[in-house]
Amino acid sequence: MLPPGGRISGVRLARLLGSWRRGGARQGSADLAAAVRLLVTDGRLPVGTRLPSERELTDALPVSRTTITAALDQLRAEGVVESRRGSGSWINGPVGTGGGITGFDDTLIDLSRAAPPALPSVRSAMEAAMLQMPEHLATHGYDERGLLLLRQRIADRYVARGLPTSADQIVVTSGAQHAWALVLRLFVGPGDRVLVEQPSYPNALEAVRASFGVPVPVPMLSDGWDVDGYEAALRQAGPRLAYLIPEFQNPTGLLMSAGQREALSAVLRKARTPMVVDETLVELSLDSAPMPLPMAAFGGDSVVTLGSASKSHWGGLRIGWIRASLDIVHRLLSTRAAIDLGTPVFEQLVLAALLETPEPVLRHRREEAREQRDATVAALLTHCPQWSFSVPAGGLGVWCTLDGPVSTRIAVVAQNHGLRLVPGPRFAVHGGCENMLRVPYTQSSEVLREAIGRLGVVAASVAGTGFPADAELLGPVA
Repeated sequence: MLPPGGRISGVRLARLLGSWRRGGARQGSADLAAAVRLLVTDGRLPVGTRLPSERELTDALPVSRTTITAALDQLRAEGVVESRRGSGSWINGPVGTGGGITGFDDTLIDLSRAAPPALPSVRSAMEAAMLQMPEHLATHGYDERGLLLLRQRIADRYVARGLPTSADQIVVTSGAQHAWALVLRLFVGPGDRVLVEQPSYPNALEAVRASFGVPVPVPMLSDGWDVDGYEAALRQAGPRLAYLIPEFQNPTGLLMSAGQREALSAVLRKARTPMVVDETLVELSLDSAPMPLPMAAFGGDSVVTLGSASKSHWGGLRIGWIRASLDIVHRLLSTRAAIDLGTPVFEQLVLAALLETPEPVLRHRREEAREQRDATVAALLTHCPQWSFSVPAGGLGVWCTLDGPVSTRIAVVAQNHGLRLVPGPRFAVHGGCENMLRVPYTQSSEVLREAIGRLGVVAASVAGTGFPADAELLGPVA
């Protein structure tokens, strides 16, 4: 990813575009415009990036200059690209419904975010929080640890899961991504290696790079984590840190077993490598099987745990937290002021209200997610029978194995059918996963069935096998 205002070469842009052409010569400009648009909305062509000249693009792709000109004209008309005589062209930013991507019926179904809307209980929690605000308005409002009431209720959730925790071990943050950035600032310096799963959460990988660390991937197995692979990576890479998502791993949906937790913790402890565990999805167990103990129950003080209310309650709260030993908490607090001075009080009060009696709220979320997961699985079996996947026991997405290395092509073509998707390579450290696609189930069952019906049309088109018989049923989403 280039910084705003940087210039991308024709060769680099061609590499990012990949196999962008899906139709014949007549569709070349539309396909090229769609592929560039996807790179912008996907964050791989940041706003302000200067584009190569038309002549350089013609040499790099290679296509006719007429095709290049037509594609740029389309992007300029949409506001994605801006040009000025003598200054060239640059990315102006995605515009329009859903970030500049609209479908054939101007209706976008966003399958790029595995994040559900707020539960109804969030509104009542906000009303309760408003009643408590007056007592906080008389204070300065800064608290680098977080409100004691919220920290205690977060600690109580760990105790309920079998992990003794005090409020002093909790630091409230502005989301799990902020928590991860704070931990990276404490542990990782320029050039330090960080072990990560392959595939893994794209924003977590970007945070490692932003801290000038080097993500070192350890491939996931079909049934979970490769303990031997981690042991080899620890010997060869000498990492400063390891980042794991043991509960309904994003994007695979896998749940780490108690045996894997014990074995992997032992390997990391032996190498004296701290472990950062992302538990963002831990509350979204959708089956009746009991959950294993938290990783910190196996790794002890070498484990730093990240949590969040974004998936379980609502991303708009922007509340996360860190659970760690008292020593690490003190070190985190000593460096936090360089980044921020605390998390907003009102949102903390809202989450504290939600956690006062957490189970009814979480039960609602799980029931909703279970229904949407089952609708997604049924729709995938109907409309994308050539794909394979395992039904996740929790989390918010299905990780599909495609019938070929066409993930990026599917994401590009899907734009023309009113779908926004994240191609598989975004979840990989150095590329790959081109035969994989994540399908989140965070919308209503009705919308998911419509979206996956469209996805089936896209998959058949990309595979060149024609269109499903029920393609005429596809229409606008109410």
